[in-house]
Amino acid sequence: MPGSGRVTQREDGAYDVYLNDIARWENVPAEVWDYTLGGYTVLKKWLSYRERAVLGRDLRPAEVRAFTEIARRIAALLALQPDLDANYWAILASMRH
Repeated sequence: MPGSGRVTQREDGAYDVYLNDIARWENVPAEVWDYTLGGYTVLKKWLSYRERAVLGRDLRPAEVRAFTEIARRIAALLALQPDLDANYWAILASMRH
């Protein structure tokens, strides 16, 4: 975690991602926390650009909600991945004929 951020892994493998000493996102699935795009872990990178030292302020409520929504979208993509992959390969196979 960039800066002084805190992330702890639970016994079940999920993560608790701390916003501060009081607030945190609980039970973020490991696959969601570890999801990469362009070589970067998406959620970790998103948070790194929103540190108090970078912004000069705390996160706004809308930004906190945005993190939650991004995590949910990543989870949805991961859940859809087998079907998306199957469709991709089916399209490629149909193009060969």
